[in-house]
Amino acid sequence: MKMLYIVNKGTADPTGASVPFHIAANGSVEEGHEVSVVLAGDATELVVGDRAQEVEGLGVPPLRDLLSKLREHEVPVYV
Repeated sequence: MKMLYIVNKGTADPTGASVPFHIAANGSVEEGHEVSVVLAGDATELVVGDRAQEVEGLGVPPLRDLLSKLREHEVPVYV
């Protein structure tokens, strides 16, 4: 199945920003789905500098770990 996750939360809401990445990386990718991620609105700030490396939401892995897993699986991330 093809899955598209749209992220619209940025660093002001670290949990909200991390949840779609978590579901994509630790859910859909692990189940073998074809996954893509789109950053929209406030989420576009995650690609500025090292901001994504600093995001740590509650109850989810740090965003840097989720992005690393998505990179390992060659998941495209669109801005």
